[in-house]
Amino acid sequence: MGDPAGIGPEAALRAFVSIGCPDAVFVGDADVLDEAIKLTGAALSVRSVNSPADAVFEKGIINIIDVGAVRGRRWQRGVPSAVSGRAAAAYIERAVEIILNGGAHALVTAPISKEALMLGGIHFPGHTEMLAHLSNAHDYAMMLIGGQIRVILVTIHTALRNVPDMITKGRVLGAIRHAASAAYMLGIETPKIAVAALNPHAGEAGMFGGEEIEEIAPAIEDALSEGIIVSGPHPPDTIFYKANRGEVDIVVCMYHDQGLIPLKMAAFEQSVNITIGLPFIRTSPGHGTAYDIAWRGTASGQSAAEALKMASTLRLPHGA
Repeated sequence: MGDPAGIGPEAALRAFVSIGCPDAVFVGDADVLDEAIKLTGAALSVRSVNSPADAVFEKGIINIIDVGAVRGRRWQRGVPSAVSGRAAAAYIERAVEIILNGGAHALVTAPISKEALMLGGIHFPGHTEMLAHLSNAHDYAMMLIGGQIRVILVTIHTALRNVPDMITKGRVLGAIRHAASAAYMLGIETPKIAVAALNPHAGEAGMFGGEEIEEIAPAIEDALSEGIIVSGPHPPDTIFYKANRGEVDIVVCMYHDQGLIPLKMAAFEQSVNITIGLPFIRTSPGHGTAYDIAWRGTASGQSAAEALKMASTLRLPHGA
């Protein structure tokens, strides 16, 4: 359900209604879901279950594993708080427990707030890192899809000043390998993977930085020797033009906003986040908690619907 103070409950509910996903089971607070149903006017009744195996999939019924994380506690809608942060974490922990025990096919997470997590004493910078910790995954990557653009990130949630020192041959090669795994998950048989440079003009032969020569290009060479179809490093200001035209399947990006700015500009409402490298399928809408519009009945479920649809079609890589 995501952060109960944000748009997660409403967006997830709207997605459930819009695509008719009868075998979805919510994890969160039943009282909060019931409020979201009243807010949206959906013709649904809430049924609390102990596990997905107990769910009854009938028209007009929405099943939820009731964690009860905010029941009886003081919290405010539209505002990050320790209560909402701890609740979001509790939902994630319960959902991961279910899926690791084979109780579900895939995990779709609604948005959470890093600020609320911090207020609640949950020391993870985001969903991706928390999910990796809970599933004991050490080699993972964040991928986002929006329209024609698909990006995978070498570095994720870190200050921009830290990025150059984090661009190593090993990290870049790992992201390229994850891109190849992602292509398999998406059913792309012969993917065209492109690696974006870190510096303007791909470093201009070292004039604007040496990362391309010292770290990125050697990683590309190693990936090619492994049989991965990959090119680069490409100037970021041109490679996304090609990606948006469908000439590139996946772009490996050096840092968070390098990939997410063009992707969200092209397809904000349709963007989906996928975590590569987990032992289960996980997707998420590509937007945040949007506290400013939370609980006003105006949140869109389009991105959440795309995340639900994608979760039902992805396949795990061999050995995952």
